[in-house]
Amino acid sequence: MKKYILTEETKKWNDGTTLYRIKAVRDIPEIGVKAGDLGGWVEREENLSQEGNAWVFGSARVSGNARVFGNAQVSGSARVYGNAEVSGDACVYGNARVYGNAEVSGDARVSGDAWVFDNAQVSDSAEVFGNARVYGNAQVSGGAEVSGNARVYDDAWVFGVAQVYGNAQVSGGAEVSGNARVYGDALVSGNAVIN
Repeated sequence: MKKYILTEETKKWNDGTTLYRIKAVRDIPEIGVKAGDLGGWVEREENLSQEGNAWVFGSARVSGNARVFGNAQVSGSARVYGNAEVSGDACVYGNARVYGNAEVSGDARVSGDAWVFDNAQVSDSAEVFGNARVYGNAQVSGGAEVSGNARVYDDAWVFGVAQVYGNAQVSGGAEVSGNARVYGDALVSGNAVIN
């Protein structure tokens, strides 16, 4: 049974894409949505699964071949597009952007003005927020946090309960794990391992 329909209320995006406001056709009590409630914006039904409790709220937009499924939520003014996937119990909110082939899954949170793109993956209970950027083939997982103006890119991996913040950059095949803190103007690159 469908949980939402596309309404006739549309919005043209800068690239000419037409987005449709969604409307719940049944209650989704787990996330406080009632039948008749208006949600956010999608380009097509494939953008938001009809199964599970996944939902797009408010001014949030999902377009292209992007998919939101499981119990994932996209809200605020967040945008998910390209071939990106948001799944599990993940939340993308604020002015966050998830695009390209990026994946946000598990209990991960992407918020503020953070961007996750290219082939990057944010999973488990990881958080990316502030003006942080995670891109390339980078991975942020476990309970790790990337925030501030930090950049994690190329094949870098931040995991455990590590924190990367400030203007720090982690790149190449570098790994930051455990209770490590990388901050300020620090540059960690190559095959460096910090834990």
